[in-house]
Amino acid sequence: MFARVPFRLNFVLVVATLFTVALPSAGRAVPAYGRITGVVHLVALGGTALRSGAYPSRTVNRRTPDAAEIANVVVFVKDAPIESSLPVTRASISQHDEAFVPRVTAITRGSIVEFPNFDPYFHNVFSLSRGATFDLGRFRSGEKRERTIARAGVVKVYCHIHSEMAATIMVFDHHLYTTPSANGAFTIDAVPPGTYQLSAWHERIGETRKPIKVVAGESASVEFSLPVVDK
Repeated sequence: MFARVPFRLNFVLVVATLFTVALPSAGRAVPAYGRITGVVHLVALGGTALRSGAYPSRTVNRRTPDAAEIANVVVFVKDAPIESSLPVTRASISQHDEAFVPRVTAITRGSIVEFPNFDPYFHNVFSLSRGATFDLGRFRSGEKRERTIARAGVVKVYCHIHSEMAATIMVFDHHLYTTPSANGAFTIDAVPPGTYQLSAWHERIGETRKPIKVVAGESASVEFSLPVVDK
């Protein structure tokens, strides 16, 4: 009877060890994420033809959106969790032919935006937005000014000298945003599992939202059709 006790003890120890190894170590589990993919279509409001050169005319079969106009769309997770630590990036909004190029820029909170002047005359870039209020003053051709955008939100940018100039900076406190490619396709990676509102924002029509559920290790797909009116 007593001779069998060590064997039983050893057997229990082996089983316990195997069970412990099978469990993930506390605090060392790797989070699993999902992905959001989709496409944004730009279509004419009411099915009417849009001005030549601005957007393609609408037909029964959707055409590829104009590359320049699709660049003014930002897709983002509306209710994404705030990230305390974000990479600082650098974006550029140039002044060229009395226009801001690009007109829409998406960045993370704390990033730097530079404003180079490529026109042969002065510009004076400013913003009165809650997220960033600044006035960069007058600067000549070949010069540039820059600004760090410290708060999330929408920042509207203008020029004191040329009233028709306008640009928008979308500032996020998370990484779950993107600008569609020239054909309207987009991908947002490393999305925590959950149910969200996905927004497709355009500078002239604002947000269009759709609910989406993200599952770890899988891709969730969505399609937007934005009724963009002519300028």
